[in-house]
Amino acid sequence: MVNLFLFFGISSKSSKMINSINYEKTVGITGASGALGKELTKLFRKKGYKVIGFTHSKNNYEINLESPNQWIKWECGKESSLKKQLEKIDILILNHGIYDLSRENSNYEKSIEINALSKFKFLNLFEDVALTNDSPIKKEIWINTSEAEILPALNPSYEISKSLIGQLVSFKKNLLDSNTKKKFIIKKIILGPFKSKLNPIGIMSPKFVSKKIYDLANSKNYLIIISPNPLSYLLFPLKEFFNFLYCRVIYKYKS
Repeated sequence: MVNLFLFFGISSKSSKMINSINYEKTVGITGASGALGKELTKLFRKKGYKVIGFTHSKNNYEINLESPNQWIKWECGKESSLKKQLEKIDILILNHGIYDLSRENSNYEKSIEINALSKFKFLNLFEDVALTNDSPIKKEIWINTSEAEILPALNPSYEISKSLIGQLVSFKKNLLDSNTKKKFIIKKIILGPFKSKLNPIGIMSPKFVSKKIYDLANSKNYLIIISPNPLSYLLFPLKEFFNFLYCRVIYKYKS
């Protein structure tokens, strides 16, 4: 079992208090019915977490030992209606998205709405929830942006949407005030190609990716990179470093 108290950055004194009340941690996963969402669900259930799965699907999903403990159906653009459900969640993993190869203008709008703006709405909403949180455990949000944030994916609408959410997350993280940092943790997940319905020729398996996400996010690192492409391990830290410097300049200018 992973040392969950180090994971959440809690002192030994606080950890003793939490042990005394036997706190059950809850994970929310968007895109829970997809290939990676299913593997993340199984892994977190195995680790003893309660899992809430968010899905767009209209199908009825059964509840079993490998499914979320609870399913919640939602729609893009209606994220604000989920605030009550988000209050119950300790770690929110934003994993939903689309990869549409059509060249119509409407596809660009749909990709931006689902892959970028929807995730940013969740991010802001969960930040609001964290600021009113009385638990000693910080709220965490893990956001899957993808290598397409800066590397080609042979799909312009996908690349644009991923670039947008990547920049939004970076700026959000670097511009958090000190009070928010005490209650809220942001982690960015950069994934290379993994096998799924959206990408049947993906190199990595969803099971491998889910385990790496769990292991790497258990560290204090903000940036989590899982990719067979060595360029990702060079380019993304550089990009985040320059974003950090840019935000320092903004802070200095504002003051």
